[in-house]
Amino acid sequence: MSNAEPKGNSERLLEVEGLSTKFLTARGTVTAVDNVSFTLDRGKTLGVVGESGSGKTVLSRSIMNLLPRKNVERTGSVRFDGREVLNLSDKDMRHIWGKEMAMVFQDPMTSLNPVMRIGKQITESLRIHLGVDKKTARQEAIELLRSVKIPEPEKRVDEYPHQLSGGMRQRVMIAVALACGPRMLFADEPTTALDVTVQAQILNLLAEQQRDRFMAMVLVTHDLGVVAGRADEIAVMYGGRLVEKAPTATLFRSMKHPYTEALFRSIPRIENPSHTRLLAIGGRPPDLVNPPKGCAFADRCPRVQTMCREERPKLVNAITAGHSYACFYPTGTPEGDKALEDNIVAGVPAALEVQITDAPSGI
Repeated sequence: MSNAEPKGNSERLLEVEGLSTKFLTARGTVTAVDNVSFTLDRGKTLGVVGESGSGKTVLSRSIMNLLPRKNVERTGSVRFDGREVLNLSDKDMRHIWGKEMAMVFQDPMTSLNPVMRIGKQITESLRIHLGVDKKTARQEAIELLRSVKIPEPEKRVDEYPHQLSGGMRQRVMIAVALACGPRMLFADEPTTALDVTVQAQILNLLAEQQRDRFMAMVLVTHDLGVVAGRADEIAVMYGGRLVEKAPTATLFRSMKHPYTEALFRSIPRIENPSHTRLLAIGGRPPDLVNPPKGCAFADRCPRVQTMCREERPKLVNAITAGHSYACFYPTGTPEGDKALEDNIVAGVPAALEVQITDAPSGI
């Protein structure tokens, strides 16, 4: 059930302003998302990139109100289609989940009900949100399975998740998310557990469905390479904060934050000889119970200076429109180059270190 519209009819669909999410734990308060702001138009894709623990998944679930109510504090503003949704009750959100916003989760084996047939898991939302009868819902489920390129959908609709391969289960998750024709889709690490060939198929499928249905999409991933040709804009998160945000072409042409540069340099490249050693970002992400006073990336940054440890940099606008970053010594600038040179002379370790393990052949 598509909500497709002409590609020229772009509209502002999501506005996130100053969103913060805190978890109250036995160790203390964890600020998993810290003052994040961005907007997203219908038909556009935002790639949210960062290591595990950077806050990208919590950001998506905060926007969709999918976090537990207990021991969680959220502040800021989330406006969907002009309506504030941050503090809506679960009852009110049920009119939005599936029908207006949907999510493709990271692991379909834990997200799909193992004792419920595939067809019923798809038709459930159709019958609840759209009120269609059982026969019509089943036919729609078959068509959805066909649209996500599940072979023999008339047969698969009556099977259980364990009877499908990992790639097919992820396609079913996409079908479940698209069942009610949402205007916005969150894809949270949708290809993590899949091999490289199937990853590309799933990502192409998501792009195709988004284009056909004119959805807005937030693509969450740890791999900067995944969003390179699939996102209109990229937001890089580290330590719960946005550290750089720019249109995709701009970001790859002129990265400013050292963390973004480190993510880019650590991408495996197929043109490299087999058994080329992989580059990894040295050090560890910050402890968000006791976050550093200054820049969260300071301990891992090859350009770190005293100011970085004493003061937290704010997002500033680059010369290029729509490009912002949070760094005192950005890459590709005289001050950044000098900071890097001074650290090399002083023997400060670089952010990228060579892993001990060689890359498998063919990567």
